Amino acid sequence: MSKLAALGGTVTVPTDRRHVPWPLVQDEDRKAVLDALDGARLVSDTDGVNPVSALEEGWARRFGFEHCVAVSNGTAALSLALAALGVGPGDEVIVPALSFIATGLAPVHQMAAPVFADIDPVTFNIDPDDVERRITARTKAIIPVHLHGAPADMDRITEIARKHGIAVIEDAAQAPGATHRGRPVGGIGDAGAFSLQVSKNIPTCGEGGLLVTRDAELAEAMRRGRQFGEVIEAGRERDYISYGLGWNHKMNALQAAFTIAQLDRYEEYERARQHNVTEFLARLAQLPGLRVPTALPDTTHAWHILRFRFDPAAFGLDGVRPEALRGTLRRLLRAEGVPMSQYQLMPLPDQKVFVDRAGFGSGYPWSVTGAPGTVAGEDYPVTRAVIADSLTLQKRHLHPGAGELLGLYADAFEKVWANRDMVATFAKAAS
Repeated sequence: MSKLAALGGTVTVPTDRRHVPWPLVQDEDRKAVLDALDGARLVSDTDGVNPVSALEEGWARRFGFEHCVAVSNGTAALSLALAALGVGPGDEVIVPALSFIATGLAPVHQMAAPVFADIDPVTFNIDPDDVERRITARTKAIIPVHLHGAPADMDRITEIARKHGIAVIEDAAQAPGATHRGRPVGGIGDAGAFSLQVSKNIPTCGEGGLLVTRDAELAEAMRRGRQFGEVIEAGRERDYISYGLGWNHKMNALQAAFTIAQLDRYEEYERARQHNVTEFLARLAQLPGLRVPTALPDTTHAWHILRFRFDPAAFGLDGVRPEALRGTLRRLLRAEGVPMSQYQLMPLPDQKVFVDRAGFGSGYPWSVTGAPGTVAGEDYPVTRAVIADSLTLQKRHLHPGAGELLGLYADAFEKVWANRDMVATFAKAAS
């Protein structure tokens, strides 16, 4: 049995093997950006084809969407979708209790109140049964998040939405290329929002976002919203008239050009990523007390983030708090060179902005809806359990050449599990 690195043993993942760049910037990415910089069309409101419109067309064609609207970032995409669907003051929007903060803030930007629902313990996505329990006369939309790249249960969610006459906006920020029963996520509900932020599976050189929909009128409403409420049409001179409330949520040509080059290599990267990640997870699935992320039947997982759950009882540690085992494994694995981290330190409803109702003065939008808001510690049992007993691995596995590194990570996991007596000692002490 090898001695743990935390106790003076040899580190499993050498320091010089740990850096894996993401995004992977190639000569074609640099050329695309320079070509756009030398071009005459640096913004999306110029007449004729430009890098932004080319990205919209390429994204729609690649994933099978009818309409695509490029915007400044994924958060703007969510807000624009809500606005285009008429969500506003007095409305409620149901969102998952486990997600990035933007999912909860987007309704507030529209003066609508976020209502939080618990999650599924396997996919970490919103629980349709809890969604249905939380629907009121004020509910205007549901935002299911395809968290970490795993598709949410879109059949149940769309069924519930149709029954109650409410909209579905998919937060697919982490899930480009993921599918649910053969359909690309983002294109199943009324609208879908993607993020191109530099850490994403298909990135830009900074920030960016995309909206997709089947509805031509909705797509036009989103285009107006990103450009001050103006109508921008090919061959039509700009009149600078705002036909409705709008924002400046445009994407620039350099961001679009970079993403087009990345999109051209998506197939190659995705094949390598699927191979590398599934081999890695297959090795870890053999370890007792460790639950690896899973692609459910009839779905394609995009593997943006890998979340691992640890079960003290299955590990042989009855009575040990999940947080104690999680903290122990985090320290030991990081000492071996595996960059395990906590992602999301609390449920969304526990975020101070929601607990304090720090919206638009005097408690808006909650004072408009009359909703009770959120209380720190309110019961979202599955979300709290997942946060308590899980760690994540991010970014390194996105590189198409990460297979060898993931093999070293698996070696480190197996080494730590081979020293379960020491793990037990530390976890019991922490508990």
